Amino acid sequence: MTEKQSLQIALGKRIKQLRLNKNISQQDMAAFCNFETPNYCRIESGRTNPTIYTLYLIAKNLQVSLTELIEVEL
Repeated sequence: MTEKQSLQIALGKRIKQLRLNKNISQQDMAAFCNFETPNYCRIESGRTNPTIYTLYLIAKNLQVSLTELIEVEL
């Protein structure tokens, strides 16, 4: 596994953790961010490299700072 893949997976797990802490479903989170649900699922599973704007939208809808959202360890 590459470092990039490890980072994407860690970020996806972080996003999922924050979403679950707020008791929000994947479908609702996707709708809040105006994403297709399968695209949002790819972010949480670490199968895509989201843009900074995508991460901003996720953070905004989770009501956390962008810094808090991307706080991951490899």
